Amino acid sequence: MSEKVQERGIGWILSILPHRYPFLLMDRVHEMEPGVRIRASKNVSINEPFFGGHFPGHPVMPGVLLVEGMAQAAGILLIHDRPDRDSQLIYLTGVENARFRRPVMPGDQVFFEVEIIRLRRSFCKFSGRAVVDGELAAEAVLLSAMVDR
Repeated sequence: MSEKVQERGIGWILSILPHRYPFLLMDRVHEMEPGVRIRASKNVSINEPFFGGHFPGHPVMPGVLLVEGMAQAAGILLIHDRPDRDSQLIYLTGVENARFRRPVMPGDQVFFEVEIIRLRRSFCKFSGRAVVDGELAAEAVLLSAMVDR
């Protein structure tokens, strides 16, 4: 198992995840214990492309994007130290028990906290949370599979 990863910025994230704007949903990794857990964040801006239609006059980050943010954090946790990561993709294969507790709005900083529940070869089960100002905004159990690109 690798050493604990210190805080890392967007350049490091871009070197690991294949996602790009407008679908990259994190700006910074604050903490990561490889094989165990990760804590990453996104600064939510009024300039996000989804706010134009969700909802006019009352912008709210779509819940499905909170789940995607958890999944992206999980992807970093799984492949950041794999030597073959450029030839692998992590597919989200399931979402269980998703709950949305409070809206995420422009100006919020959302933290994605993900822990591995079970890891078997190329399949993984995670527990994910999205937190704003210490309050739970969303939570879900995520399932993933690693596949060749």
